[in-house]
Amino acid sequence: MMRRYLTILGIIAMILLSACSSEKNTFTNRWFHNTTSRYNAVFYAKANIGEIEKTIEKSHREDFTQVLPIFFPIDSALIDQNEELLVDVRDFASKAIDWHRISKWVDDSYFLLGLADYYDGKFDESSNTFRYLNVNSKKKRVRHRSLIQLMRQFTDIGNFEDAAYVIEYLSKESGINTENKFLLYKTLAYYYDQRQDVNGKIGALDRAISLTKDKKEKSRINFILAQLYQREGLDALAYSYYNEAVKGNPPYELAFFAQLFAQQVAELNKSKDVKRVRSYYDELFKDSKNKDLRDVILYEKALFELKQDDVQEAEKLLILAAKQESNNPLQKSYIYQKLAEINFEIKKDFKTTKYYLDSALAQIRPTDKIYAEINQKKGIFDNYVTHYEIINKNDSLIRLSQMSAEEQEMVAELFIKQEEERLLREAEQKSQQRSSGIFDNLLAFGGRGSGESFYFDNNLAMQRGSIEFYRNWGTRPLDDNWRRNIQGFQSSTRGNGALGPMSDTREEDRAEEQSSIIGQLPDKKSLLAQIPKTEEDVNLLREKLEESYFELGKLLYFDFKESLMSIEYLESLITTYPNSNKKAEAYYILYLANQEINGNPTLYVQRLNREFPDSPFTYSVNNPDAIKGNQAFLESSKLYKEAYEQYYAGNYAAARSIIRSTLENYPLTKNTSRLILLDIMVSGKVDDAERYKYRLENYIQTTEDSQLVKLARNMLLALTGEQVEIRSEREEVAMESQNNEEQTSETEEEAENEEDSPYRENPNQTHIFVIALDPEKARESKNLLADLETFHAQNFANSRLRTGNMNLNRQEVIFIVSPFNNAERAIAYRNKFMDDFNSGSIEKSDKENSFLISIENFQELNRRKNLNEYRQFYRRVYK
Repeated sequence: MMRRYLTILGIIAMILLSACSSEKNTFTNRWFHNTTSRYNAVFYAKANIGEIEKTIEKSHREDFTQVLPIFFPIDSALIDQNEELLVDVRDFASKAIDWHRISKWVDDSYFLLGLADYYDGKFDESSNTFRYLNVNSKKKRVRHRSLIQLMRQFTDIGNFEDAAYVIEYLSKESGINTENKFLLYKTLAYYYDQRQDVNGKIGALDRAISLTKDKKEKSRINFILAQLYQREGLDALAYSYYNEAVKGNPPYELAFFAQLFAQQVAELNKSKDVKRVRSYYDELFKDSKNKDLRDVILYEKALFELKQDDVQEAEKLLILAAKQESNNPLQKSYIYQKLAEINFEIKKDFKTTKYYLDSALAQIRPTDKIYAEINQKKGIFDNYVTHYEIINKNDSLIRLSQMSAEEQEMVAELFIKQEEERLLREAEQKSQQRSSGIFDNLLAFGGRGSGESFYFDNNLAMQRGSIEFYRNWGTRPLDDNWRRNIQGFQSSTRGNGALGPMSDTREEDRAEEQSSIIGQLPDKKSLLAQIPKTEEDVNLLREKLEESYFELGKLLYFDFKESLMSIEYLESLITTYPNSNKKAEAYYILYLANQEINGNPTLYVQRLNREFPDSPFTYSVNNPDAIKGNQAFLESSKLYKEAYEQYYAGNYAAARSIIRSTLENYPLTKNTSRLILLDIMVSGKVDDAERYKYRLENYIQTTEDSQLVKLARNMLLALTGEQVEIRSEREEVAMESQNNEEQTSETEEEAENEEDSPYRENPNQTHIFVIALDPEKARESKNLLADLETFHAQNFANSRLRTGNMNLNRQEVIFIVSPFNNAERAIAYRNKFMDDFNSGSIEKSDKENSFLISIENFQELNRRKNLNEYRQFYRRVYK
């Protein structure tokens, strides 16, 4: 019996051993390898991919105020943190291929390898794998899944042509199973989203939603569709999809926002409907489950009130929303952004708009989608406030300088009194806003009301006391006899219980609060010291005032589209400063602004022709239909070269004729200043010396190109005969001729580059400092971020600089330092970095290859992934 049992065991062992062979294609072999491959290597590889995808989903914080992304964004830093999972995927999938070559799970294993490479950002490797499976796999399921993933990858990197080819190929395929069809339409929606084709995106999502049984997935897609329909103005459809999104037990936040946004698109025909919606918001606010979402509720209620045209109530709700505690800084940014919109578009309060934009920007990171938009607007409003405050301050100081000393003192005392009254009003408001607590209620039974009869609990009393103290004693330290007398008692009680430390802390708090109040009061002596005493000081104020009137008028017309306000400032400029060197341009803007309001633009055409016949602005108003843009630049470049050759040959009349016709046909191009200077050079040959001198002086005052101004100044010095170390006019002409030949030969190429370049010069925008490394060196540079933090602590402690890194593409990893308010500050940082930054993580060449980029251009670079393309722009603009 035993012998028989052993024989059976031996036969089974032999069968199993023979089944281990990966070469023999027998039933037993196939069964063994299929089972082992599926339930071991492939199972664990799939599990790890699933874990990676869950981690990506969990790390993503949904911004429900924006249309939700089709796929959760992949953060390269997160992938780096989970690299071990991808290593295991590759290990398991490779074993399934090597050890179980005859199993039916080999193609699935290859697909998992491609997916691991995709998540790791190795697009070449993953693309090759998916292409291989499409050609060689006999399983339609794997082939179709590979093509869908390939389509997503092409869309990721902006290769829409290849993505479209895959779409067309798949459209002709038959036998696509339901799971792959769902992924196909979802990926198609992603493709249309990246192409900004809303209709295509809606159609693809609509097909996808009918192909999944996953309730959570359905809720999310319904929510996205509702958002899209709402933005298209189809409120009824949006309302329906928001209600569908609530079904299927979705995550709490998604359900909350679906119900919240449904109120925005609900049809309200009667006043009771409006009351119902307001009550709905109020009930949401009271619900303790929504404690962390109260800022959102108030924000949405504010938007609702704006739709009812109740701007005052909306603004009140937004201010209240900004004060709520929140874990979502983006939401705070939206609140401040909306307050900025109200103050800009409705109240026309540009100064307040600027401060709300400051608050909005402080809540977000440069990589957030709305950062570039807010930062760009902020730069414009920063300029507005700067010039607005210069006008108010300088105008007041100039008027004060014309008063007697006694009158100046009276004005200063009145100003201080008004400040005291303002501080008292603010303190009273704070006292009224103080919330009642349990101790206030207990004190009320003792006849003390809210407790505010106690001096140090009463803001108004504190403020009055501080002001009275300041009037009598000035800013002397709070260390009088009574305080010195009790110091011994305090020090003896500190070690005996809580009274000592509590008393000491409270006294320090009171001193600090009183000191801060006094610090807000202006000092009469310092106020009087600001008033200019000499004519030279007054003239400096007038120069700044003249510049600010012009810049504000220009800003109001071109950036704020406020033609009437622009006219007001520019008319003040030409009335107050009739000899301003900005007068011609002011006339031109007044001409444009009067066209906008159907005013009298002809008046300014006449003034330009009478007062500035040779101005480029005059040429522009005389020929309003002239060709502009890049074509005008190219044509004017060719004509400039031709005119210069005529000038150099001594054919001055022919040169002037070409110059004048070019300025008329192509006014206000980048060549305009060069053409005018060449015309002045002609004037030096054919006109009298006074005319030549006048034109040079005017050109120096009105031209912004520093190199051309230097050239004109040297010509003027040569004309007046001053003995200075400069080139003669003849030498300048020769130099200009040589430069012209070099520049003109490059003009068309430069124009083409500028036309083709997706990047724009914007020095006033927020900038980022970037170090680019290849992936291998980046992995070795583990201490780079820490070294940068140390460098910042030592040299930029108050700048609040932030560091980070990301994969730009498969060849480059970039390390980022931000933010810098403008290009000037970024350049100063890079100079300091080049001189003083030391790290074993990077080489000298890496430092030299570091660059600066504006936030708008960074968004474009991140989309295009072409670092060499940006470097060409960087070298041309920044170096």
